[in-house]
Amino acid sequence: MRTGVWLVGARGSVATTGIVGGLALRAGLTAPTGCVTELPDLRGPALPPFADLVFGGHDVATTPLTKRAEALAAAGVLPGRLAAALAADLAAVEEDLRPAPTGGSQADRAAAVTADLTAFRDRHRLDRVVVVNVSATEPAPSPHPGHADPDALRAALAGGDEVLPPSSLYAYAAVEAGCPYVDFTPSTGLRLPALAALAAQRGLPYAGHDGKTGETLVKSVLAPMFAMRHLAVRSWSGVNLLGGGDGATLAEPGANAAKVDSKQRVLGETLGYVPQGGTRIDYVEDLGDFKTAWDLITFAGFLGTGMRMEFTWHGCDSALAAPLVLDLARLTAAAHAAGRVGPLPELAFFFKDPIDAPTHSLSEQWQRLVDFTRELHAGGAG
Repeated sequence: MRTGVWLVGARGSVATTGIVGGLALRAGLTAPTGCVTELPDLRGPALPPFADLVFGGHDVATTPLTKRAEALAAAGVLPGRLAAALAADLAAVEEDLRPAPTGGSQADRAAAVTADLTAFRDRHRLDRVVVVNVSATEPAPSPHPGHADPDALRAALAGGDEVLPPSSLYAYAAVEAGCPYVDFTPSTGLRLPALAALAAQRGLPYAGHDGKTGETLVKSVLAPMFAMRHLAVRSWSGVNLLGGGDGATLAEPGANAAKVDSKQRVLGETLGYVPQGGTRIDYVEDLGDFKTAWDLITFAGFLGTGMRMEFTWHGCDSALAAPLVLDLARLTAAAHAAGRVGPLPELAFFFKDPIDAPTHSLSEQWQRLVDFTRELHAGGAG
């Protein structure tokens, strides 16, 4: 099943790492460490092989992929030997990267994106294309009447207003092109009633939001532990320090607020209450593509005895996120092939703020994912 992976933000650190990783796996130059879909419980014939993945994408940046890979190698994100060995392959992918459309109405820009997606699919004779948003986090958009109704949305897009944030405009264009959509960011994406209705009309699956790669991944394991042991979490405070482009974007208050809201939701929905404390995200330029999170948890046990727990997470966000992007593209492509339509709550395992997810417990999300992939491989997920 030849599958296109169209990355919105294709020259960013996560996308570049994912492209290098996908090419390296295809060439047999690396192991699939970090790729969940290569675990025995999930691996199977319904998923497109790494060798069948074809990469393309949009970006506002113009730095060539080879240069981005070299920069990431110098920063310790990926091995320099891979950047060198895959230079020709990266140059070939470069031919399928397009500048983000600018100018005209939002309808004009969406049509340009749709045309790029259609041409990419036709040029490579792909069975399907999965659009994955890995671009910078956006602030929450202002409400607009067009967000609720497809016809109103189409009429509004042809006007002069900025009706949709960029993530949602790409989601709209993806749906118009008949492409499943995955949002790996906390941006709005396809999470608007008008877009959900359009995806249903086109028979398309979609998934999101906000990839779970670090501190929130740990929270989704620890919070159910406290709940199942009937321990009262009194406070849970976290400080996140990160550099790179993501850190610079999150220095903007609106984007920061959207990210914090996504990170905090797991506690209230898992514990059944919201403990005191919050999450702070600070930009530290010197950290580059690495991030550090420190959490302090205070809790009460039997007879009200007070206790505390602390943990520190230090990781490379791009190296943690990139294999999940490949996983999500493969799983969403398989779901599309199986006839799934609408949100894919079975993919909640990958997200901080998953769509229609019944639980934030990582173990329960894992079991739903395993069951889902077994159905896909058996041909019964449609």
